Amino acid sequence: MNYINGGVCAPKGFTASGISCGIRKPGKKDLALIVSQKTASTAAVYTKNLVKGAPIIVTQQHLTNGYSRAIIANSGNANTCNDNGIEIAEGMCKLVEEYTGIPSEDVLVASTGVIGQKLSLEPIANGMPALLMGLGNNSDDAATAIMTTDTVKKELALEFTLDGKTVKMGAIAKGSGMIHPDMATMLVFVTTDADISPDMLIQALNLSVLDSFNMISVDRDTSTNDTMIVMANGMAGNKTISEEGPDFDSFCAALSDLSLTLSRAIAKDGEGATKLLECRVSGAKDKETARLVAKSVICSPLFKCAMFGADANWGRVLCAIGYSGAEVDITKIAVSFSSEAGEIKVCENGGGIDFSEEKAKQVLSCDEIIIDISLGDWQAFATAFGCDLTYDYVKINGDYRS
Repeated sequence: MNYINGGVCAPKGFTASGISCGIRKPGKKDLALIVSQKTASTAAVYTKNLVKGAPIIVTQQHLTNGYSRAIIANSGNANTCNDNGIEIAEGMCKLVEEYTGIPSEDVLVASTGVIGQKLSLEPIANGMPALLMGLGNNSDDAATAIMTTDTVKKELALEFTLDGKTVKMGAIAKGSGMIHPDMATMLVFVTTDADISPDMLIQALNLSVLDSFNMISVDRDTSTNDTMIVMANGMAGNKTISEEGPDFDSFCAALSDLSLTLSRAIAKDGEGATKLLECRVSGAKDKETARLVAKSVICSPLFKCAMFGADANWGRVLCAIGYSGAEVDITKIAVSFSSEAGEIKVCENGGGIDFSEEKAKQVLSCDEIIIDISLGDWQAFATAFGCDLTYDYVKINGDYRS
């Protein structure tokens, strides 16, 4: 696999656009459109929150046949908990049909932003001519248009080989706060020119989120609008992937690599964050045990605060392991911290060991920290991604609606 430029427009047959239509403050892009030249096999996963945004309900209805041609998405308003939410979400799809000719049932919709605030269709309708005029190799604009509290755009693309054909896969994502494993993907839109059946595409998607988007957390809050959509239009010309085999494995590897890269980017861009935390758990008796431990550690508010202060308070790691629900032998746990400044072991056999606090401070003062946890002599492992908890997180969320 090689990483390339182009985002969601890198694969053949995909165009994108992003504009400011007036949902957010003037000058801030807030409306995005992605269009496939051909009907695309499509798969999606969504938040497990019982409170779901109207766009998720509409997208689920439109995806019952496993195909789509376009995604329209807005930022600044989640269109959630509104009595006319379904009407607005359907209205956004119908606007795409009006301006592109793509049947509204082949259009998927997503929204992100404030919950419980009415969303008007008027600014979206007024913005459609500009949105259509911008359709082209404009993945960057689309990536900007779905951002809310994000501080950086999340956009990438890669290419790989299937059936002797060069296949490309691109993505844009948003996510900074209200992020916690329970699907969890915030908004992620993936395009590819690979030829793959809808059944195999959803299988690949479900596999990819297990060790990527389901293993990140910023603040333990599961959003109402989390959605990940993958569109595959088949224009690369490879033989259709309709069953498991080497080509399916290659496709899954590409999607997983892309998902992991985006997951790290989202965790590192957590609201107010100054550090990416990567918790690697090894020696677990099974995968679920490793996942439970890794997620519990990166979700611990006390541990996240310690990392903000570059404090090697390893007791908070063991505390998080202890309430994770995982069955582990506490007397076999070892913990070490590492970064570009070096590595330092702080716990062995479930107890503290002598270490240099000065060296630990140096290691934990870097902007990417690895927490290595060994649970014993078993073989299963897992990695979770999170961030530190800072003063700015409170400031950002205290002012979110202003």
